[in-house]
This record gives sequence, structure tokens and C-alpha cells, in this order.
Amino acid sequence: MTASKPLVILKETIVAGESKAINMEIAKLHTMTKLKIPIIVERSKLEGPTVLFTACLHGDEINGTEIVRQLIVQKINKPKRGTIICIPIINIFGFINKTREFPDGRDLNRVFPGSKTGSLASRFAYYILKDIMPHIDYAIDFHAGGASRFNAPQIRIVPENPELKKLSAVFNAPFTLYSKNISGTFRNSCDKLDVKMLLFEGGKSLDINDAVTKEAIEGTKRFLSHLDMLNPRKKAISNENKTIYIEKSNWVRAKHSGLFHGLTAIGSFVKKGDLLATISDPYGKVEHKVKAPHAGFIINVNDAPIIYQGDAIFHISTQLENE
Repeated sequence: MTASKPLVILKETIVAGESKAINMEIAKLHTMTKLKIPIIVERSKLEGPTVLFTACLHGDEINGTEIVRQLIVQKINKPKRGTIICIPIINIFGFINKTREFPDGRDLNRVFPGSKTGSLASRFAYYILKDIMPHIDYAIDFHAGGASRFNAPQIRIVPENPELKKLSAVFNAPFTLYSKNISGTFRNSCDKLDVKMLLFEGGKSLDINDAVTKEAIEGTKRFLSHLDMLNPRKKAISNENKTIYIEKSNWVRAKHSGLFHGLTAIGSFVKKGDLLATISDPYGKVEHKVKAPHAGFIINVNDAPIIYQGDAIFHISTQLENE
């Protein structure tokens, strides 16, 4: 079966069987230097869904960019059927400045669906939804933890959505967290457009972690294989360990300021009272113990060497599915 009508993105036409890189240009730097956001499109000659892989919605979450880059380098983005679109860097301004936000100070992931005449971030959100998302059936948006907080590889989906749950089981990350859509997010807008989106979290900002990248790549191959889109030259590796569904979780916050010494591996299961970390003064006189308030899986750890009272330091599951 041959592919259907040509795909038109930003006035560029991509026919079946074609590969094309399209440059999205919305605004220049204050130096008048042009900024181009490459959109890499790969189309099979065979009909199939259109899948979007995006990263760096937050400009400092570069592990996501590395994941999408690897999908391209390994030619995983060349589909057996259908179309795969990759945008390794959405927030090009934040990426250049190594910051989370846009130059206008706004978080792009809080301004969707955006506005054609709004702030810079709002305009980007508007054009992404207007020019790209109407073509998309499935999407994976790759993120990392912010502010030195390291996320265990995980998929986030809304509760009570059987189709997304099935896709999360196929991706099979170590953890799947149920989390409601937040107003203004990319994920929330995609849901309203009936785009089936998985949100991947893994690693931390301004860092590239090989283990996190590998988890994401293997999960993506399983995802594409499920849709019968995986490049025939690639193989999806099954994972014997099934994803752990987490319905509820909470943060352990520091009761003291000082030097932070984490003692617990990300992704591990701890029991109530287990020693998680110590917080010490710089002078060798005081050391405070941080113990687990309850049993659960460690899904996020603060990697900052210096913390302040009230800082979030461990994210621990409190309720698993079917508990």
C-alpha cells in the first residue's frame, strides 16, 4: 500500500519516500542573527501513522536532545511505514543560553496553546500547534529533571486512559507515573487534539546520561515496533522487567541546610527508616541523617552538593497500582 497525499509543513511539501529537513524560523536574536529550528522529516513509501519525537522544550534539558539525536544517527527515525518527525531542540533560545525559559522569562511548557500576537514563548507554542501538530497521530516528548534533580527513567501519562496505558506498557520504562495534565502544557494541548502522547522523563538538566539515553532509545524502538513502523534493519529488545505503575508519590524535603551526601541509588526500593542521605555543615561538626518516611521507590534524587532547608531532595512513591 502506498502512502497517501503529500505532507505539507511550514509550506514545505514532503512526498512519500522522501527525507527533508525543514527550518522553522519565528524570531531572531537581538543581534539580528537568524535562528533556525530544524524539523527532520522521514517518510516511508507505505501508508502509516505520523509520529513526532520532540526534546528541549525546556532549553537546559539537553539529555532529551541527545536521545532524539541518537534516533536520527542510528536511523531509527527512518520508518518501515508512515512518517517520523524529529525536533531535537524546540526551545532554541534556552538551549543557546543553557536556561530553562525563553528570553521573555516564560516557561514554554506553561503557555500552550499560545497566541499569534503574544509573548515570544506564546508565539512558538502557537506555531507548533498550528503548523505541526495537526499532522501528528502519536508523540513522545523527552524531558529531564530540573534544578539538579535527577529523574529515574519514567513515562508520565494521565490516569484512566487505556490507550496511553497500553503504549506506556509497550515503551516499558522502569516506571510509569500517573499525572494529570496541567493547563498550559504541551501535553495538555496534544490531548485536546487527540494526539496520543507519552512524556518521557530521565536524567537532569545540563547533563547527558548514557544509561537514561539507552533506556529511552530501547523504549522508543519498542514503541515503533508496536506501531509496525520500526526500521526493518533495527531490532526492538524486549525487557523482562515490566514497568512499575505509580499512582501517588511525594517529596522528602530537607530539614536542614548544608552539604548534601546522597546514599541511595535512583530507582531503588527503600523501607521506612532506611538511611537516604546525610546533611553536614562545612566544618566537620554537624551531620544530620535523612531517613525514609515510608517505603517506596526512589524516582527522583537531588544531585546538588549544597542544599537549603526546604529543598526537595527525594521523590518517593507512596502508592503503586493495585496496591
